[in-house]
Amino acid sequence: MTLPVMTQSQSLSDWLSYLEQIHPQQIELGLQRVRTVAERADLIQLPGIVITVGGTNGKGSTCAMLASILQEAGYTTGVYASPHLLRYNERVKLNGVEVSDQDLCSAFAEIEQKRADISLTFFEFGTLAAFSIFKKYKPDVIILEVGLGGRLDATNIIDADVAVITSIDLDHCDWLGDTREAIAVEKAGIYRSGRPAINGEPQAPASLYATAQKIGSRLYSVGEQFNYQVTDKEWAFNGSHWQLENLPIPVLPLQNAATVLATLEQLALSVSETAIRAGLAKAQLTGRFQTLQKNPTVIIDVAHNPHAARYLAQKLKERQPAGSIIAVVGMLKDKDIEHTLQHIAPYISHWHLADLSGPRAASAHDLSVFLPDTCNFICHQNVENAYHAALAQASANDLIIVFGSFFTVAGVLAIVEQY
Repeated sequence: MTLPVMTQSQSLSDWLSYLEQIHPQQIELGLQRVRTVAERADLIQLPGIVITVGGTNGKGSTCAMLASILQEAGYTTGVYASPHLLRYNERVKLNGVEVSDQDLCSAFAEIEQKRADISLTFFEFGTLAAFSIFKKYKPDVIILEVGLGGRLDATNIIDADVAVITSIDLDHCDWLGDTREAIAVEKAGIYRSGRPAINGEPQAPASLYATAQKIGSRLYSVGEQFNYQVTDKEWAFNGSHWQLENLPIPVLPLQNAATVLATLEQLALSVSETAIRAGLAKAQLTGRFQTLQKNPTVIIDVAHNPHAARYLAQKLKERQPAGSIIAVVGMLKDKDIEHTLQHIAPYISHWHLADLSGPRAASAHDLSVFLPDTCNFICHQNVENAYHAALAQASANDLIIVFGSFFTVAGVLAIVEQY
């Protein structure tokens, strides 16, 4: 296959198509190739303060709340996150705004020129392009979401000023190990000697503590160096420096909000309680228990593993509608389908199972095997058919929950955007 010679003038879609073809593997963990290109492009040292956020779940919402509060405090922010739902531009934001196609294409062209004969994966190439954009615009604080694991993820070529682990559970076991202890070691690889290391996992394996100690990082763990308490309408945070009460409960997970405050109090920045309150109240993230419509209520959530499914199940229990809960779900076959569906099943009256496309996709039939025998379900050839069938079935008092994969949620968002 002959690949085109790419230039800055090419469109973003042309660039993305090119990036998907230049490396034989979608995932190849390791830092040597990406570090070499970063050194050539002078991207090893990024401007401002850098926060790296890893974890099984909660990374996106943690990044969103960090950015929201910091912006309320008057600081400029750059956020690199993945995956995207509808537009690649979602992955790189400056002060909450997606960067332009032009900025991305310019950065891609720079990385293409610097990499020369070194092959990069789609994620590695995009990570370095994001670094190039941050170097250009110089935000006060850069927030990097880890793509996979931590120790060998492309974002880990940067020595973060503060590193955060939001949660630890079984996911990506083929790459990270099949125990929480092994996964914790990989995630704790983002910690740095002598620098704050935040742990938001309340039941962290001993291996996380051992790894943090081996690295020599200053570990701050939930339940130890910081705590939070919640009532029906408000919550309180008790950290190593801050004691805050009567805080607004955010729409994003409260456990992650506490982790965010523990992170912020370790920064050499002035962040007022007013900024904290406003930032928490305003923070939102597409696809995280997001309501799309009422009558019937439609909620989307990217829950795609057992840890996220447990949280989603609790939210469904709290939001029990007057009518029934109908599920639209599509998943990838390398996920723990059985235990993900197991957590949600008690709350669902009817299932619309969707085939996804691509080599990692599970079929609707694959999903049906893991449903309890008493479940009512219909298999559909795609997310669009499954969603329209759920809408047709639902009454005004019902709730439709769409979950199982970023691809599933993106499919429904694309339908909604057409109208």
